[in-house]
Amino acid sequence: MPRAAKPLTGGTTRSRAASASAMAREPLHGRNGSAFERSLHSQLAGQLGRDIVAGVYPPGSLLPNAAEMCARFSVSRTALREAYSRLSAKALIVARPKIGTRVRPNADWNLLDPEVLAWHLQARPTEHFVNDLYVLRQMVEPAAAALAASSALPATIERIADAYSRMDRFKNGAGDLSGADLDFHMGILEATENPFLAALGGMIQAALECTFRLSWQGAARIQDDRLHQHFGIFEAIRDHAPELARARMAELLSDSIGDVREFLRQREAAGSASER
Repeated sequence: MPRAAKPLTGGTTRSRAASASAMAREPLHGRNGSAFERSLHSQLAGQLGRDIVAGVYPPGSLLPNAAEMCARFSVSRTALREAYSRLSAKALIVARPKIGTRVRPNADWNLLDPEVLAWHLQARPTEHFVNDLYVLRQMVEPAAAALAASSALPATIERIADAYSRMDRFKNGAGDLSGADLDFHMGILEATENPFLAALGGMIQAALECTFRLSWQGAARIQDDRLHQHFGIFEAIRDHAPELARARMAELLSDSIGDVREFLRQREAAGSASER
């Protein structure tokens, strides 16, 4: 059975449900009402999206009927329809007359949608999910580093240098290390001067940031090694050495996925130990 639904608005459990239910039943006229309705169906879509990617509603399963869902989440049918519309647009669900609303197979999901990626990450990413993401990174980023080394303008090289400087400054927890790492890699994608690669970085930005958080936790004892690898990539791009940039990026990604796997295994082992 699906777990009990979490309330969708602020306050205590009872007051939140009552407030959402009352407001959903009221006529939503004017800017404030419309804003609330948008917020409510966005929250509902997010909660259902997280439940779907976490397997609470597995692929192929039928969602509960509309009356049950409206009662469970204390929302109007309008809010539920809007939430379903968002999930349908992301290819997570499909509605069939006289059958109901069914969760689509994983292969149909729009994984490059920023919200779908975020829902995966909020649902505790698995090693399989991270492995698949790194396959994409290994296909794209070494080539992007080589392109960046061939065509990077001084301004983009300066951005990469600034991101590395912040990574070095934040390595001991004084700031946003994973955010600086994200800027480093996004800077490389933009330095290619290829709008498709830059757009791809924007689409998977949430997933990249999550992998950076995981990899830095997994590399806690070897941060200086990883920082040195990043600096080596920067040097190759700055010195316009495409093949060296490609090789160094490939090496970094290979080592980083190892860091992530180590962190996820340690987390899994800690969780198993706490359940005993």
